[in-house]
Amino acid sequence: MKKIFITAALLSAFAVSCTKLDVNVESQLTPSNFPTSPASFLAATGPVYTQLRSIYAVDYWRMQELSTDEAIIPARDGNYDDGGQYRFLHLHTWNPDHPNVKSNWEWGFGGINTCNRIIKLFEEAPESDSKKTSIAEMRAMRALFYYFMMDLYGNVPIISSFPVNAPPQTAQRPQVFAFIEKELKEAIPNLSTVAGQTTYGRPTKWMAFALLEKLYLNAQYYTGQPRYTETVAMADSVLDRAKSTYSLDADYMSIFAPENGPQTKETIFAVPYDPNVAEGNHFTRYGLHTAVQNKYSIPFRPSIAMSTIKEFYEKFNITGDLRNNTWLAGKQYENDGSPIIIKTTKKGLDASYAGADGTAAVNYQLDFTPDMQLVKPATMDVGNDELGKAKGVRSIKFYPDKNSNPSTRYQGNDMPVLRLADVMMMKAEAILRGATPTTVGGELQTADVLVNKIRTRSKAPVVSGITLDELLNERAREFAWEGWRRNDLIRFGKFENAWGFKTNTDVNKRIYPVPTSEKALNPNLVQNPGY
Repeated sequence: MKKIFITAALLSAFAVSCTKLDVNVESQLTPSNFPTSPASFLAATGPVYTQLRSIYAVDYWRMQELSTDEAIIPARDGNYDDGGQYRFLHLHTWNPDHPNVKSNWEWGFGGINTCNRIIKLFEEAPESDSKKTSIAEMRAMRALFYYFMMDLYGNVPIISSFPVNAPPQTAQRPQVFAFIEKELKEAIPNLSTVAGQTTYGRPTKWMAFALLEKLYLNAQYYTGQPRYTETVAMADSVLDRAKSTYSLDADYMSIFAPENGPQTKETIFAVPYDPNVAEGNHFTRYGLHTAVQNKYSIPFRPSIAMSTIKEFYEKFNITGDLRNNTWLAGKQYENDGSPIIIKTTKKGLDASYAGADGTAAVNYQLDFTPDMQLVKPATMDVGNDELGKAKGVRSIKFYPDKNSNPSTRYQGNDMPVLRLADVMMMKAEAILRGATPTTVGGELQTADVLVNKIRTRSKAPVVSGITLDELLNERAREFAWEGWRRNDLIRFGKFENAWGFKTNTDVNKRIYPVPTSEKALNPNLVQNPGY
């Protein structure tokens, strides 16, 4: 197996929602017999990472990407409508009963409560270096889950003990911000500085610094107080102190390939996936057309559902930029250069065809079109004839895994959460927002210097005098489909803009509602404004 850490994460699994307070904890693990060794501490943390990967690449990703201009799942003659849930995310018309609103709340607080349970177990274990490091890792993971929950839902309960003996109260977002900050700062001294096989997928000092950087960069939005100087300081904690540990990978696509893993020098924290024993990555299943199955050696039929919209794809317009190659657009060809042909009929190609010879055979070359005209606007439906199936540019950033599980359709590409390019880009943004450029390794790092390191890796021309709007477009090109677009658009004040088929400008949609099911279980929860 390419990722040893997955094995430890599979040893056990347990998670509960923050309002399910009557769950009995059954375990043969007690402070008297477990954990004592480094291996046993690691094994005990497995449920936290199992919880993290469970919906990170699907339900969580959808909340962060389908609500933006980066990704869309239109209906195709009723297929892939699924009760309108994807349409509601795109149009910003979700409500407290949306299935992803519910699943993400349960996922996040399930992870938080699992961290709390494990921290309590560890605190009662004999003193050791492994104990200190393991508690620090669990506090960092709890902070990560809380970051996700604060970003999604705004005001959420702060739960730091186990078991929970009473329904928790809602805390204001600045309080949650301060809790995350405190947890990470207190965890850092006992976190490892080692990167690679032994710590891959687990928190290190560098992960904590990068997450603090993300926290501070968004502080103006989260708390009303800018923290751009601290953003730069956290960036430099990685760029300076870990300059021999992390570097930009020369091959951009390798960062997201099925073979990615601990050898990727750019990844600071990732969610490891495996098609058989660490399931959860479904990009190829949802995003690729059935007719490219042979070209990419996909061992199952993709569902053609997901793509991007024309306005977002048009950002990938820089000549020579290797990131342009993460999309499939235009006429498609097999690996030997021959056209990808779909045998159909005139009517099968275009359902609106009204001629008498609708059953006449047609050889249609697959052609992905950026335009996505709707045939049924009320249900955001582009049709399911061959032209409809080909509407929308498709992503191969998380490259198809030929070793995917053919029955479950899961693939093995790990999902980077925090990587060096983001540390650089966040520092550049903080400088553009008023922080003072700093020197690292004898180099004065202005916004241009930092962005040009990333553009040079991608074979894109260097920039001079980059602006905030241009930097947002650069983030779009660099981090497309990595789960940060909603966060970026809110920070830049552009989440209410019109794109695709969305016209809703309601600022209350910057945060999601408390799920109806959770409100019913816990009357102390306060619903967010606008819901």
